[in-house]
Amino acid sequence: MAGIDVAVTGLGLVTPAGIGTAASWAAVRAGRPTAALDPALEGNPVRISCRVPDWDPGQLLGGRRAHRLDRFTQFALVAAREAIADAGLDPQTWDGARVGVILGCADGGPGTVETQHRVLVEESPARVSPLLLPMQLPNMLAGQTAIEFGAKGPNLVVATACASGATAIGTARDLLLLDRCDIVVAGGSEAMITPLVMAGFAQMGALSRREDDPATASRPFDLDRDGFVAGEGAGVVILERAADARARGARIRARIAGYGATADAHHMTSPHPDGLGVQSAVRTALEDAGASAGDVQYVNAHGTATPLNDLAEARMLRRTLTGDPLVTSTKGVTGHLLGAAGAVEAVFTVLSIEQQLVPPTANLHTLDPELEIKVATEETGTRIELALSNSLGFGGQNAVLAIAAP
Repeated sequence: MAGIDVAVTGLGLVTPAGIGTAASWAAVRAGRPTAALDPALEGNPVRISCRVPDWDPGQLLGGRRAHRLDRFTQFALVAAREAIADAGLDPQTWDGARVGVILGCADGGPGTVETQHRVLVEESPARVSPLLLPMQLPNMLAGQTAIEFGAKGPNLVVATACASGATAIGTARDLLLLDRCDIVVAGGSEAMITPLVMAGFAQMGALSRREDDPATASRPFDLDRDGFVAGEGAGVVILERAADARARGARIRARIAGYGATADAHHMTSPHPDGLGVQSAVRTALEDAGASAGDVQYVNAHGTATPLNDLAEARMLRRTLTGDPLVTSTKGVTGHLLGAAGAVEAVFTVLSIEQQLVPPTANLHTLDPELEIKVATEETGTRIELALSNSLGFGGQNAVLAIAAP
């Protein structure tokens, strides 16, 4: 597999910053936060979220199709459609047997489960929808994507909590290197902003409680950070072997040059305090890319705005990378998209490399002095040949993508 490059040829996004890659990226570059009080969470301990704006699945997917899909699958189909078109591919003409779908999510369709549980309790079991399971099962994310686009190759959903989207992209890369397929629709999608799920996060103490000023609640690396803000959405990339992409005249937007996946084996929800697990993932990704610790110019950090995560990740970056790279977290704009975060942030990293700029870390007013990393507080033009996109999940699961210029 030496000498084989995996290219990113298409991008698709549905995020709280906008529907479509252009809208999402514009908001991230502007550092425009999306967090707000959420009427659907009225009565919950925390009512802040980052919702996809103006979401109309009937218009985007057709009323009958949308009605049979949970929100997390709707997001993925719209993002995948954009990514496939961006790659210049036509599902009507591709060899579906050589097209894989590898997507990540943390929870499947809890919105559907909660709705149907109310039907069960308030009405009767006979009123529960026969679509309950086909709508909420996590594997349907990849299954419905395959049905939509005629992708008949390897098809699976990975679940590594908030690292899921990055794990999916890394796994997709491995399949291409093994020649299991020629094209992979890869990424992640999540729709977990429900009363039950958000109550669980609140009881854990994971969420920001800055309800007096919700727009500033998600503040990665800030001295006054107090937790994350949950977001929703999807990020999808089209991956191909670079030689195949060049042969068909495709635009190569970036390369997935390396991938590292590790486990902390430390705690159910807290990262290792010294970031030893993600440090190992960073080193693995760099070795896979044939790069050194001094070669990284930019890091799109996991940066959730929780006190423990930001400290552990910053300590790891300071200790591991020798080139003093510029760091940002786009979660100040989008909130934390949970299982979709790694995929969405991989897309943002590709765009940073393409445009040779680092977007700001929104809501960063006072950098926590304990962090000792160089964090972008405004859009910064800089040379980026190699970047890292870090993702960490509950259970101590880590995924790091080394993303390089074409």
